[in-house]
Amino acid sequence: MIEFKIVDNINAIAKISKLARDIWNEHYIPVIGSNQVSYMLEKFQSEDAITQQISQGYRYYMIFYNQVETGYFSVQDRGDRLFLSKLYVLKSFRGKGIGKQAIKFIKNTFSNPIIHLTVNKNNSDSIAFYKNVGFDIVDDVVTDIGNGFVMDDYVMEMHN
Repeated sequence: MIEFKIVDNINAIAKISKLARDIWNEHYIPVIGSNQVSYMLEKFQSEDAITQQISQGYRYYMIFYNQVETGYFSVQDRGDRLFLSKLYVLKSFRGKGIGKQAIKFIKNTFSNPIIHLTVNKNNSDSIAFYKNVGFDIVDDVVTDIGNGFVMDDYVMEMHN
């Protein structure tokens, strides 16, 4: 059974940060390299960074598969758009419908007419997943994130 629980305390934030380290190190090193992974984990997925994002209106959810913490996602309400900031699942749990159920949960929980996200242009597995669940590429963007790194992303969206 797949469940989604809001992250609303420091213990859950710590678990999300640990999951981020595990998932990013297994998935993103081939995509963006270990130096950028380390930098982005500290900048965007440390306990302090997650706490700050929550204070800025981001909502984090832990994903459970048969009561095991297997991933997480984060969204931010931007009026007519919902920004899907993060959707990550441990490699050993991919292919079990968890991501599809997360998208379904998001669509059923939030009423924003458009859901949008950014995804690294070299992250072919994730791009294929998002296309499969109904997202389309609508733009591309390069964002300077400091320390000599950029995020070279597609912007994808779907109508809710």
